[in-house]
Amino acid sequence: MPRRLGHGEQVAFAREVARLAVRSLHAELCLYPKPGLVSPVDSGSHEDMDAETFMRSMFALRHYFKKICLAGLDDAPFARLKALGIAAEAAMLRATRGVNTHRGAIFSLGMLCATAGRARAQGTPLTPAALRAAMLIRWGEELAMHAAPERRPVAGAADAVPVGRAEGADGGTSAPVGCAEGADRGTLVPVGRAEGTEGGTLVPAGGGVAALSNGLRVAARYAVSGAREEGALGLPSVFEVGLPALLAARARGASITEQRVETLYTLMAHVSDSNVYHRAGPQGAQIVRDHAGRFLALGGTRNPNWHADAIASHKVFMLHRLSPGGAADLLAACCFVQSLAALGAK
Repeated sequence: MPRRLGHGEQVAFAREVARLAVRSLHAELCLYPKPGLVSPVDSGSHEDMDAETFMRSMFALRHYFKKICLAGLDDAPFARLKALGIAAEAAMLRATRGVNTHRGAIFSLGMLCATAGRARAQGTPLTPAALRAAMLIRWGEELAMHAAPERRPVAGAADAVPVGRAEGADGGTSAPVGCAEGADRGTLVPVGRAEGTEGGTLVPAGGGVAALSNGLRVAARYAVSGAREEGALGLPSVFEVGLPALLAARARGASITEQRVETLYTLMAHVSDSNVYHRAGPQGAQIVRDHAGRFLALGGTRNPNWHADAIASHKVFMLHRLSPGGAADLLAACCFVQSLAALGAK
């Protein structure tokens, strides 16, 4: 049996996990160049947010990450995690004056914080494989129920078109992730769920077609699945797609910036992002896939001209108002998993 942590040890651990979560979001924000996305250099394809907006959001979420880690340490049911997610989204929107900056990260990083707490309470390592197993063992059934589509009529559902699935590192497939939003960024949404503007955050379904956000309408029309399905499978886009790309780039000696750019482009190539569909439809999504595929085919960040190529993509994405915010949130999650593994190794 693992030694039970004292209250002070639990709080100290949760505080460190929260610090790493915020640091991962900050790492994603500061990365440049990254096509169409907000950075300290510019606001990318966005007119309603900038780097300061993201900083306010991160500051508001720091307590959430600590609380949900403590909930994991306490073996909390999914309902408590969901309640914490709802409160976190409200805090984010207050801090950003209604702009959605990190709704997708509230789900993915929140679940990872809870999972880190659960793993530490059980005395299991914080390796990527162990974290994913701990998430699925403790909350997998509830996450699967959370992901199950409700059979409600959704406007435009008859026009749904298939979206490519994300290939795992082992050549298998996993559910793609979409980032749905209004004019902003960050919600990962499932197909066929009729909900309010809460999207893919840890919130219950409710409301009808009239209450659908722009992102949810996109998800219904184009069959872009999202955070609930992703969570039910243990975040495959993080563990099977993004993290292997990050670790492979690190193993070949790439710089931190190169590692993260490589990971972002890999996620852009494999993940269906409904923010892109909302802003520019299937044609915009094809532009994202084409740019990501070309970047990787030319060697990614091993290509001596990668920086200029990424800048060129950034300009094209801004021209077409493309913003792969779902891939950006998943990049932050990959950085976070990497940090948790380092924490566990100490």
